[in-house]
Amino acid sequence: MAEIQERERSGALDRERTALANERTFLAYVRTSISLLVLGAVLIHFSQDPNVVLFGVFASGVGIIALLFGTWRFVKVRIKIERY
Repeated sequence: MAEIQERERSGALDRERTALANERTFLAYVRTSISLLVLGAVLIHFSQDPNVVLFGVFASGVGIIALLFGTWRFVKVRIKIERY
């Protein structure tokens, strides 16, 4: 009986640990996307060179894509964690 309870507790801790790791990964995506968006905004605002402005637009676009991908991945993994 005690062995079954220990396995259930261990399984719950494993799920919680995995959920926290998923949240940390999502926050890393958010941090990266914010950095790329800020870089893009600074380059667009303060640069006179059209190539640098174009790079700023590209960096902003990559930041938005990173945020969308990170959100999609977070939700996908969260659903998988809840199933098990």
